[in-house]
Amino acid sequence: MSTIDLNSLSLDELKKLRKDVDLAIKNFEDRKKKAALAELEAKAAEFGFSLNDLTGGVRARKVNPPKYRHPENPDLTWSGRGRQPDWYKELTGAGTAPEDLLIVKSA
Repeated sequence: MSTIDLNSLSLDELKKLRKDVDLAIKNFEDRKKKAALAELEAKAAEFGFSLNDLTGGVRARKVNPPKYRHPENPDLTWSGRGRQPDWYKELTGAGTAPEDLLIVKSA
């Protein structure tokens, strides 16, 4: 593997190199995932199953996007599903309308 004198490169050249490296890493990871999946499918087939048979066709759980946001602390959000967070209960209990906490307000 050749070495690159990074100090001799311009900012544009460094940014292009970083972009190329990021793409190469992503492609490498994609190839490894595909190879691992193919190996697992082959192993399952040896036993007379498909990978879906063994995993129950389980997919990643969908995460609901946040619907409500705390007006003073934007890190506090709630999807509107499940238990109401304490900050939501406190604000609505103090008279704040739930519509005022919506992230996307309808026109």
